[in-house]
Amino acid sequence: MTARQVRIVLRNCGLINPESVRDYIAVNGYQALAKSLESIQPEKLVDMILDSGLRGRGGGGFPTGKKWDAARRTRNEVKYVVCNADEGDPGAFMDRAVLEGDPHAVLEGMALCAHAIGATHGFIYVRAEYPLAIQRLETAIAEAREWGFLGKRVMGHPFDFDVELKLGAGAFVCGEETALIQSIEGKRGEPVHKPPYPVQQGI
Repeated sequence: MTARQVRIVLRNCGLINPESVRDYIAVNGYQALAKSLESIQPEKLVDMILDSGLRGRGGGGFPTGKKWDAARRTRNEVKYVVCNADEGDPGAFMDRAVLEGDPHAVLEGMALCAHAIGATHGFIYVRAEYPLAIQRLETAIAEAREWGFLGKRVMGHPFDFDVELKLGAGAFVCGEETALIQSIEGKRGEPVHKPPYPVQQGI
């Protein structure tokens, strides 16, 4: 008996038009965000991510729920969600495949995170060598704003969240989170000592 691969992150890639928000909605896109804003408190959303066992897609596999929980507990007036799509490893293609094939899923995931931790702004850090990914993200961001999935009062709820792209210059080291944040801030992309951790300080 042969095992069949079960797609999770890439489930929509190749099946929908990545430049059509209607296609994403047709496969239940933005339903999780709608449900979250309507009936799930931020603390409960963090607990759900903790219970899911979801981990980061980088080499460390850090538990996503722990990072969200730490960010939610941090007392700052302004918080950000940062999507690390730098993908500097030679031959790596996992982030690029998602960005090019299902960009609205990235935006929805960032909005869910923002709701959970109390953020109002997000950055997607993507390398400039990925022109198709950049084009599709720009299209998706514009569509999401037009349809009310980003911007002021997202989906009619008292929740504001918007996203902007930050293009990396191809520095391998900027795949490391502190170097990436330094680059977004306009500084030299170099790792910095922890603590403080990125959930406590940065941007």
